[in-house]
Amino acid sequence: MAPITEVEGRRLVLSNLEKVLYPATGFTKAEVLHYYATIAEVLLPHLRDRPLSFLRYPDGPDGQVFFVKNVPPGTPEWVTTAEVPRSEGPARMVLVQDLASLMWAANLVTEFHTPQWLIGDPGEADRLVFDLDPGPPATVVDCCRVALWLRERLAADGIEAYAKTSGSKGLHLLAAVRGSSCERTSEYAKGLAVEAEKAMPRLVLHRMTRSLRPGKVFVDWSQNAARKTTAAPYTLRARGTPTVSAPVSWEEVAECRGPRELEFLAPDVVGRVERYGDPLAPLLDAERAAELP
Repeated sequence: MAPITEVEGRRLVLSNLEKVLYPATGFTKAEVLHYYATIAEVLLPHLRDRPLSFLRYPDGPDGQVFFVKNVPPGTPEWVTTAEVPRSEGPARMVLVQDLASLMWAANLVTEFHTPQWLIGDPGEADRLVFDLDPGPPATVVDCCRVALWLRERLAADGIEAYAKTSGSKGLHLLAAVRGSSCERTSEYAKGLAVEAEKAMPRLVLHRMTRSLRPGKVFVDWSQNAARKTTAAPYTLRARGTPTVSAPVSWEEVAECRGPRELEFLAPDVVGRVERYGDPLAPLLDAERAAELP
């Protein structure tokens, strides 16, 4: 029988705790749940009030992997949900607002993906994001060069950028913004991606055309669209090992000389949070959000 635990007064059934989800390291479902419980203090503020898309991999990354956007069947009534506008009609999605909801969602075995807006105003962006995706033989080292260029360019417009690993092979740049629609934010991000390509034509690509990707860094600006989501800070990823989308300092970005230098597993991230706290905390301060030029 699956164990029942109580989290903040909510009863949860936790299943298959011994199941190995990451065979390369032997990382089990119990360890996944332990990771999320340990990291909750820094993760939850980045999830709160954002309707979540779940990328589920209940049998590990080598099993079936699928997106869930609507409220999953069997969701407890105490989990917060909200109606979200979509072009095809409104949908009801999950909001992970507290530790109990986080542990319920983690028990589904999922990556957490968030939009760049809050449920209170789906039309207004509060985040600007760039997903830097290297086309082999390019690596995260090349992404770091592009990230440093974008950081400087954003600073020229009064926008402070922060970096995290994608948890896969690239980097994400994030900034807090205000006063702009998702459409305007996407337009601005695209403009900077085009500028980056002009400045570094042998390295940067702003178009998604796959035939052009080898050896270049695709600056994906499209994730600023209202309908798009991006892997949340601190989420585990459905990869061969339990990699995490982990915040990194600009010093680490500038000094990166090899791809493994910016690859962090769940235990690494727990230790980093203990030492550094949440480097992305400024994104949560509305007073520091910038207006787009």
